[in-house]
Formats: sequence, structure tokens, C-alpha cells
Amino acid sequence: QVQLVESGGGLVQAGDSLRLSCAVSGRTFDTLAVGWHRQAPGKEREFLASIWWTGRAANYADSVKDRFTISRDNAKNTVYLQMNSLRPEDTAVYYCARGGITSNLNDYNMWGQGTQVTVSS
Repeated sequence: QVQLVESGGGLVQAGDSLRLSCAVSGRTFDTLAVGWHRQAPGKEREFLASIWWTGRAANYADSVKDRFTISRDNAKNTVYLQMNSLRPEDTAVYYCARGGITSNLNDYNMWGQGTQVTVSS
């Protein structure tokens, strides 16, 4: 079993930056990639970014690629999402998940519990 735990969410103002962390534990040896996603109230969950567990390649949604950066620290088994120039429309619950490098949410089979990010105007 693999467990994923997100942290780092909170209340920020528009224009601020925030870094989310996703701690991955358990049977990580067969993990291919870890991705970040979010779900705003009344909206479907959307893919943001993903990164290979053992490589350098990353994949981003067009909507965030200029503001968000995904990175990984294998020594800490942690994947980060650096979010800059935050906007009120970034308000959502942010999830990390283990799966593929793709933007298809069906490719992710293990999810964390989520962390709330609220951006005030």
C-alpha cells in the first residue's frame, strides 16, 4: 500500500506564493509518477502537473504551466507544487495522487486526502 499526505495549504492573498507538499510512504518502489490535481467547489477535479518518480520529465496543464512548478525530493519521498502569482480562481482542494504522467485522472490509482487552498482578492 502507498499513502500520500498533502500539506501546505492555507489562506493567502492574490499574488502570493504557496508551496504544497505531498509525502509518499509505503510501497513506493513501483510508483511511476505522482501528480497534483485540484477540485474547486461545484467543479470537476482537474489535472495540474505530474512528475516521474525516478526521472526528470514533468507534465503540466496549460492553465498553470507558467505559474506552477512541480518538483521531487526522493530522499524525502516528497513531491512539491510551487504555486506563484495565485489568483482567487485557484481556490480549491488540492490533491496529490500516484499514477501516470498523463493528465487523465483515471490513470491515478491512489489519492491523498487533499489540502485546502484559499486565495482572497
